[in-house]
Amino acid sequence: MAGGDPPGRRQWYAAEKPLPLEAGGELPGVRLAFETWGRLAPDRSNAVLVLHALTGDSHVHGPAGPGHPTPGWWDALVGPGRALDTDRWFVVAPNVLGGCQGSTGPASARPGGDRAWGGAFPFLTQRDQVAAEAGLADALGIDRWALVAGGSMGGMRAVEWAVSYPERTGALLLLATTAAASAEQIAWADIQLHAVRGDPHWQGGDYHGSGRGPHAGLGLARRLAHVTYRSEPELGARFGRLPQGSEDPWRGGRYRVESYLDHHAAKLVRRFDAASYAVLTEAMNAHDVGRDRGGTRAALARVTARTLVAGVDSDRLYPLAQQRELAALIPGADRPRVVESPYGHDGFLIETEQVAPMVRELLA
Repeated sequence: MAGGDPPGRRQWYAAEKPLPLEAGGELPGVRLAFETWGRLAPDRSNAVLVLHALTGDSHVHGPAGPGHPTPGWWDALVGPGRALDTDRWFVVAPNVLGGCQGSTGPASARPGGDRAWGGAFPFLTQRDQVAAEAGLADALGIDRWALVAGGSMGGMRAVEWAVSYPERTGALLLLATTAAASAEQIAWADIQLHAVRGDPHWQGGDYHGSGRGPHAGLGLARRLAHVTYRSEPELGARFGRLPQGSEDPWRGGRYRVESYLDHHAAKLVRRFDAASYAVLTEAMNAHDVGRDRGGTRAALARVTARTLVAGVDSDRLYPLAQQRELAALIPGADRPRVVESPYGHDGFLIETEQVAPMVRELLA
């Protein structure tokens, strides 16, 4: 979001000190946008942390409107009487550090100047992002989350929460995520990064304020990513080889599936900053919960939270083997659960009727 955009339901937390970064150096002027629903109990025991995926934001619940270009991305799970019952639970959803929906990121002004960080924005890891979120928890007076929940990139941060701050994580829900980014996940991400940075308007990341950004490159990255988020059977059933309306693919027209990808590319370009996309993608590539902790097994042994791990049976980007590893190595986890869905990786967002019982189980 730009400086003049409506704030919507967002609140802001501003860190008092620079944030030390895992890769070295520090990030001054850290600010996180966040939203809350419900009321924090006097003993502060009812707080739930919900962490979004790559192009998500803090708007987990509620309609689209000024400041919120899309409806809540987990709307069916949050609210009175729902799995995250806001009559009982205090739900907190921050926009990730490095993002572009109110938190400090490449489009933010550098402290002491008017220019955006742009290409000078530092390299972040999931641990840096979680450290910033721990500062938000401190500011809210929350010593321990009743539940930390996230899927995909949000799941990466959720597992980092449970390993970095086991005493602050009461229960843990990990959906369609992994203990470490795989070579194939890094490869898909690398192609997307090349698409963004290969756009002639990238300008080394310093395009903010120029009036022209790497929109074509970001749109191309989104097209590729979206194919990995869905499943081949679903795309075949929905689109097949059909043309888009009266268009003729043999004469410059599009197939219906191409129109679908064009729609999602244009939708993202309207609401997301390309430099944030690059920063967050690199942070996902860096994800390895076992780094400097004696490996994955030793790191996950630190988790003390009651844990539920689930994957999507048709997910080709974060396959079930990765969730089985998490469930096998986290002491408090039971058998891995399987979300049955034709929608691929996006199933963790779409199949809320299957996710809701897992949330209720952990909060029972």
